[in-house]
This record gives sequence, C-alpha cells and structure tokens, in this order.
Amino acid sequence: MQNSFADIIDKLNNHELWDFPGGVFPAERKTLSNQTPIGKLPIPERLYVTVKQHIGVEGHLIVEVGQKVLKGQALTKSMNPFAVPIHAPTSGEIVAIDKHVSAHPSGLPELTVQMTSDQQDKWIQLSPLVDYQNQAKMQVLAAICDAGISGMGGAGFPTHIKSSPKKDVDFLIINGIECEPYITSDDRLMREHAWQIRQGIDVLCHLLKPKHVLIGIENNKPEAIESMQVACRENPNYRVCSVPTKYPAGGEKQLIQVLTNREVPAQGLPVDVGVIMHNVGTCFAIADAVFSGKPLIERVVTVTGEAVEKPGNVWALIGSPVANLLAHCDYKQAVQSQPNIIMGGPMMGFSVTSEWVPVVKTTNCILAPTDNEMAGNDEQACIRCSACADVCPASLLPQQLFWHAKAKELNKAQDYNLFDCIECGACAYVCPSEIPLVHYYRIAKSEIRVEQEEKQKSDKARDRFEKREVRLIAEQQARDEKHRLAAESRKQAMANNGNNSKDKIAAALARAKAKKQAFSTVDDKQIEPTEVAPANKSAQAAKTEVSTKVASSNQRVQAAITRAKAKKAAAEVTDSITPAAKAPRHQAPARTNSKQAKIAAAVAKAKAKREAQKIASNQDTPNQVPAVKINNTETNSPVELVKTEEQQMDMKKHRIAAAVAKAKAKKAAEKEAISKEDKLS
Repeated sequence: MQNSFADIIDKLNNHELWDFPGGVFPAERKTLSNQTPIGKLPIPERLYVTVKQHIGVEGHLIVEVGQKVLKGQALTKSMNPFAVPIHAPTSGEIVAIDKHVSAHPSGLPELTVQMTSDQQDKWIQLSPLVDYQNQAKMQVLAAICDAGISGMGGAGFPTHIKSSPKKDVDFLIINGIECEPYITSDDRLMREHAWQIRQGIDVLCHLLKPKHVLIGIENNKPEAIESMQVACRENPNYRVCSVPTKYPAGGEKQLIQVLTNREVPAQGLPVDVGVIMHNVGTCFAIADAVFSGKPLIERVVTVTGEAVEKPGNVWALIGSPVANLLAHCDYKQAVQSQPNIIMGGPMMGFSVTSEWVPVVKTTNCILAPTDNEMAGNDEQACIRCSACADVCPASLLPQQLFWHAKAKELNKAQDYNLFDCIECGACAYVCPSEIPLVHYYRIAKSEIRVEQEEKQKSDKARDRFEKREVRLIAEQQARDEKHRLAAESRKQAMANNGNNSKDKIAAALARAKAKKQAFSTVDDKQIEPTEVAPANKSAQAAKTEVSTKVASSNQRVQAAITRAKAKKAAAEVTDSITPAAKAPRHQAPARTNSKQAKIAAAVAKAKAKREAQKIASNQDTPNQVPAVKINNTETNSPVELVKTEEQQMDMKKHRIAAAVAKAKAKKAAEKEAISKEDKLS
C-alpha cells in the first residue's frame, strides 16, 4: 500500500527519505568538468539535424533541398500527438535530406536534414507567451509542442504529452540528481540558471496543478542545491530535497521511491501513483519556449575525460558533430591506443561509430577516456556469483536475463521482466567476468520490439482482410436479398397478371356464351313480326337503318342469282354448238360452225341480260322490315333480321343456280377461245 500524501510531507519535513534496493557507488570524476562556467561552442559549418530525436513518431518535413532557413525555423511539422518538430539550429541553407549516421548504439543511418551555416545566426520572428497564466492550457501545451521540447534526461518522451495527464497529480518531481559519473551538465545548469528553471516549474504547475513540488538533487552538488533553494524560496510548495549519492538514484522509478516511497507498477507510469517527473533541462527549455518563444535548438553538453585537454560544459547546437565538440575541448587521440568516444556516461553511454554523429536533444555528455580510465577486458564465462542481482535497483535477475537473451529465448526473457530493466549498467559494473550485460539486454529488447511491430502489422493486415471478407459477404448477401425480393416481386406481378388474364378470358367466354345463348333463344322461339311503335325517335331511326341494310342485301342476292342464270344459259348455248366447231383448222365447215356458235352465244347472253334487268326492276322498291317481338318482349334496339326457313331454302337454290350458271359461262368462254385460235390459224 502506497504512502498517503500527508505521511510523505511529514517525513520530508523531518528531513527523512526512503531508499531503493541495490545500487552501486562508482567513482564520480565530476570535478573534471564542473569547475568552469558553461562555454559556447562555435557554430559548425555543417549541421546534421536528425528528424526523430524522441520517443514517438517523426514529424512531417516542410523544407526542401536548396531552401534558405533562419535560426529557429521549423523543419518538420507535428502531424501526430507523439510527433515533435525539429528546428534549424542556425541560419543557412538546406543542402541535403538523406540518411546519416545516428546517435544510437547501432549507429544505423537515420533520416537527417543537413544544412550549412551562413554564420550570421539570424533569428526568425519569435512569439513568446508572457501571460501564459491567462492562456488556455491547450494553447500553452501547443507552444511547448511547437517548440520541439522532449524529455532531456535520457528517455526523450514528448513533454506536451507528459504535461497533460488524465489523472490527478500529487507530486511534481524535478530531477536534478545527475547520478552518473563524469556528467555535470545539469549541475552547471542549476548553478547558473536556477531562476529560469524555476520559471519552467511555474509553467508546469499551471498545467498540472500538483499538490507539491519536490526538486531532487544529490548531496554531492551543494552549489546547485543552494542555487535552487534561493530560486524557490518564495513558494512554500516548492521543496528542494538533498538525496544521498548512490547510483542510479537518478532513475525515474528509483527517485520516486526515494522521495515518496511509492512504487511504479511493472509496465506502468509514474502518473499511476500520482507522480509526474521532469528533468531540470526540460524545465529550462520550457521557460525558453514560453517566455522567449525560442524552440529547443541547443543544450548543455559535458565534454570530459582524461583524453580531453580542456574538459567542461558547452552550449552546443542540436546537430553539431561530435568532432566539433572534441576539437573545441582539445581532444588528444594520441593518449588512446584506439579511438574511443562515448556518448553519455560510462555506465549507460555507448561508443559512437563516427565522429560525425550529431548532438541530439538527449545528448548530455561526450566522454573521451584514456585506456587507464576504462580498461576493457575480454568477456569471460559467467561464474554465477549473483553480484549482478545484488546491485540491481529493479530487483531483477540479471543472470537469468543474460542467459535467455544470449540464447534468443525472448519469451522466457520477458517472463523475467526484461522490460523492467532501466539499463543502468550497475550489473555490468560489478560483473567480475566483464560481461556487457546491458548490451545483451538492449539487443533482446530491440528484437522483441521488432517482433511486436511485425505482429502488429500482421494483426492489422489480418484484421483488414477479415473485415474485407465480412464486407464482401455482407455485400453479397445484400445483393442476393435484393435479387430475391426482385424475383418475388416479379413472381407476384406475374401471378397478378395471370389472374387478370384469367379474369379477362373468363369474361370473354361469358360474353360469348351469353351471345350464343341469345342466338339459340332466337332460333328456338318463333319470331313474329309486329307493328310496334318505337318508344322514341332514336329507336325508330335505328330500325329504319336495319331495314335499309336488309333490303340492300336482298338486292345483292338477286343480282347474283341473275348473273348465275345468265352464265348457265350461256353454257347451255355453248353445249348446243355442233361438233363441227371443234374440227381441225384446215377444214372449212368448222369455221362456219364456229361463227354460228358465236352468234348463238351472243343471243343467249342478250337474253340473260334482259332477264337480269327484268328481275332487278321487280325489286327496285325495298321491302319494309317490320319490328319484331322476341319471347313476347319488344326490343327498342336494332336486331339482326333472322330469315325464316323458307327464305333460307330459296337462298340455297339461288346459290346452286348461280354456281351452275358460272360453270356454263366458263365452259362457253373456253369454246370461244378455241374458235378464236382457229380463225387465226
């Protein structure tokens, strides 16, 4: 159970602190560089500004090769909450945007903006936030982000993210421990710029609203403790705490444990126990950004080691090559059997692969030791002495971690809480076999991160594929459902049309049946003509029209009969012609008979014509068609004249006679044609 706020304050009032497990007491060697004020590194002719210098993602480049830039001008833009921009350290020209050796143990090339200096050091227009207390918190955080500020104590976590927690903060801890040997950059910064650090603390308090501020400084820095006490004496909530010298008291989790006795959970964050921690260098950069409008383009770097003639601390522009710092402090390579330059301290630093490695925002020291200072021996087999476990400040088992990391058993290494290792180097410092334990841990962590990134990419790809499959299936089901509904609609429409067609057919059949029944009724019943007066004028007119049509029909029938009789008569005359008419062409009597036949045919034709005219004259007056009564019911609408049986017999006889006359006329015509041929011959 963690200590309450009141208990912690009571113990601090009694000048009592807690301790953390493990730890070592290496030679400090700080007096080499902390005796002189901070100097100024001349502007290098060429600077190499790495695009990504923090934990998170790199910003979006907004400059191009050949572009002129001013000091403090942004080179990248933050497009992500975890992206921090970089800025031009001085005025000059962008000459390249390419890969360059990085400030990393691997030395792998990283994207870098290379620029040449015009030595004029001309600033851009600056926009400070003097009245930050009257500004919205988001605007202050935006100013910190735009200034490119990230943690300057080693991790490089984006400051604007760290300064906007979602939980209440009991303690804001300012880390001024600087526990690693040789490094004195924070010590000199607190001595010379305590007031500006205090201004940065004020800004953080405005953002975080902590209950109390604890400024931790190791007791081997009395001048820094005094300077910070003077700067913070106006505010009783600001407390400077003198911490016993012990490595690695400057570790985040270790310092929280020393000052508050609260333990940060594994894979947790300090805010989980109500604590936020910032480095003194970060506080100085925040004050510069808010009160002066300056972005983070330089920092204090300790240049030390017995291979340097003039060790000390200098303000170095971000992107300055290590070679420039060594040259400024008179680096003597002759005292080393082989070049050995370390970025960082002897415990947590790494050897640079090139003198052209640039200074980044987390660079606090350049160490050039002689062979006697850091005699390196060959790695030997582990003797299982457990000295590494005794000094581990995180209470881990470094020996087990070493075995699994070396054997590439990454899962087992994680089971032993590999990522709780703070890489302080205490285990390697006490190892009698000279095993670079931290080196193995770093490699294992890197491989695990690569595997996790690959797994995340694979998971994302699989998730995209599965979502695509689900989408395609859903789309196919939607199409199938649409087609099914359309088919049902068509089927229903066809059924409706079929019913309508059946209804129409049934209606037509009903009408035909009714009509047939009406005709049958007329045939069965005797139709008696009666003199029925029409009910109205329109009915009488209709009856008159029907009578006229019937009379006309009778005339046409009589005419046809007459023509048939005429043809019949002509045929009879033709048949009476003597056979001599059919005699051969060379016989003269045949010709005489043919002439007589023609005369006889003409006479018959004339008689038939007169007979037809006589019949026609007898039928000039049409018969009146009386009204009829059907089933004793008088009808006012016109009805078709139904012929009696006698009339039908007469009409049949006339048709037979007409057919006979037509046949005879045809025969006579054939004989006449033969006679014409005889004449021609």
